[in-house]
Amino acid sequence: MDDGFGVTRRSECDVWSFAALPANTPRERILASASHLFCNHGFAATGIDAILARAGTAKATLYNHFRSKDELIAAVLDAEGQTWRRWFFDRLAKVGGSAQDRILAVFDVLEDWFADPGFYGCPFINAVAESDTGNPVLRRAADLHKDHVLTWLRAQALELGVEDVAETTRSLALLIDGAIVAAQHARDPSFAHTARALAASHLSATLARSSSRQ
Repeated sequence: MDDGFGVTRRSECDVWSFAALPANTPRERILASASHLFCNHGFAATGIDAILARAGTAKATLYNHFRSKDELIAAVLDAEGQTWRRWFFDRLAKVGGSAQDRILAVFDVLEDWFADPGFYGCPFINAVAESDTGNPVLRRAADLHKDHVLTWLRAQALELGVEDVAETTRSLALLIDGAIVAAQHARDPSFAHTARALAASHLSATLARSSSRQ
């Protein structure tokens, strides 16, 4: 279903962006409009007037729900993070096999995400990259989001039995972030495939070292 702004809204089960979910209240319309504009045109470059025009609401309505642009940005990041993680982890929960299979499946899911015509990169990476003042609100939001991903990766590394869980988790997170940024800049989903191959090579070498020391 089209929302009248050229955005196709889908059911929650297959949506990775809050901006694509149905907006039924003034607050949701403001959040969805702000999310679309922030994520596609930049957090700093998007003004309140543009958000109001897209949402079709008055300035008083916006400030009744959000006291400042920073508070609106924080709410957008929270909504985007929750929506993306629900989609991402739901996809991974359907993957069978070993911990290594699940880890490598991450990059298959990422490739699907990158190939979506609406893909705009990671809003957390984008927001932090735009912030030249070290905005603590953005940093906290990005850290919270990343913690969810790191916790999942750490659990897989533990199950896999690698010798250095922290380093494996860190390496995989680096490959994920690198693939996201590269795919966004180049508009090339195949960076996920490249990152998958690197992850497979890293895991094989790590497991071989662990095995040789037993």
